[in-house]
Amino acid sequence: MDTGTHVVMGIALGALATVDPVVAGSSQAAIGIMTATIIGSQIPDIDTVLKLKNNADYIRNHRGVTHSLPMLAIWPLLISSILYLFFPAATFIHLLLWTFIAVGLHIFVDIFNAYGTQAVRPFKETWVAFGFINTFDWFIFGSHVVAIAAWLLGSPAGPTFITLYIILAFYYVARFVTQRMIKHAVQNLIPDSEEIIIASTIHFFQWRVAVTTKDHYYVGRAFKRNISIYEKFDRLPVPDNEIIRSAKLDKNLAAFISFSKVYNWRIEEKLDGTYVTFTDLRYRSNGHYPFVAVVKLDDDLKIVSSYTGWIFSTEKLYKKLAPVSI
Repeated sequence: MDTGTHVVMGIALGALATVDPVVAGSSQAAIGIMTATIIGSQIPDIDTVLKLKNNADYIRNHRGVTHSLPMLAIWPLLISSILYLFFPAATFIHLLLWTFIAVGLHIFVDIFNAYGTQAVRPFKETWVAFGFINTFDWFIFGSHVVAIAAWLLGSPAGPTFITLYIILAFYYVARFVTQRMIKHAVQNLIPDSEEIIIASTIHFFQWRVAVTTKDHYYVGRAFKRNISIYEKFDRLPVPDNEIIRSAKLDKNLAAFISFSKVYNWRIEEKLDGTYVTFTDLRYRSNGHYPFVAVVKLDDDLKIVSSYTGWIFSTEKLYKKLAPVSI
């Protein structure tokens, strides 16, 4: 989920913790637990700092080891040990418990969007991504805000937040069922589909659709159960030639391939070099596919510059490539 949603989730957990007599009986304990749940709700995303380094490292590592099973123990122990020095009234065991819940909830909810996490690492480095909850979901965020506001206005924490979590549990089930219904509709429309990716959007009734068959890729949208296929691409295997082999040595392209599940490619020979472009077909926006990886090679097929990330105009792409190629 996005940062804002993780923040309100942390606040909600901190508020729910006040049903515990130890927490309710001390303002210092309450502040300590609230601090713990807010930090615990954010800490797995500390790898976002990799964006400051480059997109390749960010794409390869975001929601990787920081969201893995060992971190369910490491993050709570680290956070609780530090906070106990400042909030001893909270007791170490209470800090540990509520931080564990906050960290676990963060990792758990992240598996439901299209990006997913490596939540089962180190047993497997597979990305777990169900795709039926958007990274930012208005209902999830808004329901938390309403519950927190009600609590601040005097509503009892226990009934308020238990009701919130029951409502959200039904919401998750409803989103899952809707995704399954859309997938079934796509299978009826494209019977020879091998893989179907149905991902939620910020709009409640709209879903992104990407379908792989033996010979083609299909890209479209679903509105409720109505499927619209916008484009159909030939599914061409990536050639094993010298140009592609040289381009694959680039870390930006390697990161893209490790992340993207459905993509096409092209090789363009221009006056200033050869451009190898890979385009992710899952993120169509206004007729454009903004998530790409581009490698520029010189006449000797040496890497001149490269970029992976979100690009919404050719001019912006050239600006991303130009500083490295000077």
